[in-house]
Amino acid sequence: MNRMLRHFSVVVTLVMLSACASHFPVVETVVPPAPPPTPDALADWNDGPAKRAITDFVARVVKPGTPDYVPPEERIAVFDNDGTLWLEQPAYTQLVFTLQRVHELAPQHPEWKTQEPFRSVLKGNMAGVAASGEEGALKLLAATHAGMTTDQFSDIVHKWFASAKDHRFDRPYTELAYAPMIEVLRYLEANGFTNYIVTGGGVEFVREISESVYGIPPEHVIGSTIRYKYSVIDGVPTLTRIAQLANVDDGPGKPQTIQGVIGRRPLMAFGNSDGDLPMLEWTAGGSGPRFAALVHHTDATREYAYDRTSKIGKLDKALDEANSKGWTVIDMKSDWKTVFP
Repeated sequence: MNRMLRHFSVVVTLVMLSACASHFPVVETVVPPAPPPTPDALADWNDGPAKRAITDFVARVVKPGTPDYVPPEERIAVFDNDGTLWLEQPAYTQLVFTLQRVHELAPQHPEWKTQEPFRSVLKGNMAGVAASGEEGALKLLAATHAGMTTDQFSDIVHKWFASAKDHRFDRPYTELAYAPMIEVLRYLEANGFTNYIVTGGGVEFVREISESVYGIPPEHVIGSTIRYKYSVIDGVPTLTRIAQLANVDDGPGKPQTIQGVIGRRPLMAFGNSDGDLPMLEWTAGGSGPRFAALVHHTDATREYAYDRTSKIGKLDKALDEANSKGWTVIDMKSDWKTVFP
């Protein structure tokens, strides 16, 4: 059942539920020197190896005339979303959205009381939901994420985020982004980097909040997608969301979509789970200086502590590889002064 639940979470939450760097010649006369990192650029970080690894790496690649200099157009940084930029426990935010939407729509569908997986959702029986497998996931997709235009879906997601709160912290999900990671986004931008979110979640779901929460524009969000149908309705060109998978942006899908969308191997990559491992491997495997980091959830008091046995955000093989290859492991408990803004 646990395996099925994990499969369901990936298929439903991460997708259906929405949805080689080569150095150019350095011309120092036209490339202005990068501003030196300010001492308080990462004020929400404790002084320690993780913070130093980030700032030391950035200092290396932005200094013109040095062997490790990387021109701004190649300074690409990619970030997983769930568990890397914001809360993912006890369930992915998009899964919460999906389950709540089933309850919201249930009065219009009395037949759901006897139909799976809706019956299990309405009863709070997650084992029953998981047992419905991919067929059940497709039914949930069709009911909650498809059959409407892209504008209609955007409006639904926007309204949900305006009122939805996490039960434990009693705060809107949009306030549960990690303050230290938002600092990293701003710090990298100040040093000529371009940031992208590369998420297993539905791309349109994450795009709805990417700019307001992270300061990342929608066009810099890469994620799982479903298919669209183009039509002209009453003279208006329209895209309608269809309950068919187009792309799963998780595991090996991440480097594939990075290459397809960005066209450059990232210089820096941040993740938190085994699903991010191929993205970190792809980044670290490039020539020249590269940076790969994992957020390790070790703080049960301020957030959650989990890794190798978790159903959500499992961190096992990636942690072993990070330790063996010398990647940066960010210990939430010891490296962050604060977790949420």
